[in-house]
Amino acid sequence: MLIGYARVSTIDQTLDLQHDALTKAGCTKIFTDTASGALTERLGLHEALSYIRPGDSLVVWKLDRLGRSLKDLITRITELENRKIGFKSLTEQIDTTTSGEKLIFHIFGALAEFERDIIRERTNAGLAAARARGKLGGRPKALSPEKIKLAKKLYADTNTSVAEICKMLGISRFTLQRYVKE
Repeated sequence: MLIGYARVSTIDQTLDLQHDALTKAGCTKIFTDTASGALTERLGLHEALSYIRPGDSLVVWKLDRLGRSLKDLITRITELENRKIGFKSLTEQIDTTTSGEKLIFHIFGALAEFERDIIRERTNAGLAAARARGKLGGRPKALSPEKIKLAKKLYADTNTSVAEICKMLGISRFTLQRYVKE
C-alpha cells in the first residue's frame, strides 16, 4: 500500500500540487502538514508513520517535504527501512524498495557521515590551534578577579542589599550567588 505525505510551510501555500501527484502515483491515504520543515514534530507526519505498516511505502512529492537536511532524511529513511517500510520520492524518482536505489541511498548516507566527520575534525583542529595560541573557548567571565573580591566584600557586609550589589556590578542575582559561593 502506498501512503502519501504532503507538507507546505505556510497557510498561504496550497497542498493541491502535491496531493494530485500523490493520488496519481497511487497513494490510497494521504497525510498532510502545514508546518515548517525545520520542526521535528509534525502531526501529519507522526500520523502517517503511526498508520503505515511493514510492506507499505511512504511516498512524498519531493525529498524536502520529508526532511530539512540530508542527515534528517537519512535518519527517517533508515527508521522506515528498519520497520520494513519502503520510501518513494516522486520528483527525484527515488524508490528504496528496489536494490539499486537502496544502494544509492546508502552511498548518500555514507557521504553524509563522511562530511560530518570532516567537519568534526576541522572543528577540533581549529580549537586545538586556538588553544596553542593561548585563546580559551567559552563564554567570558562576568566579573574580573577584582570585582569578585568586591562582590564578596559587599555581600559579607549586611548593610548593602543583594539588589544593590547586582545593580552596582551589572550582574544577576544568580551570577552573584555563584561567585559568592566559590
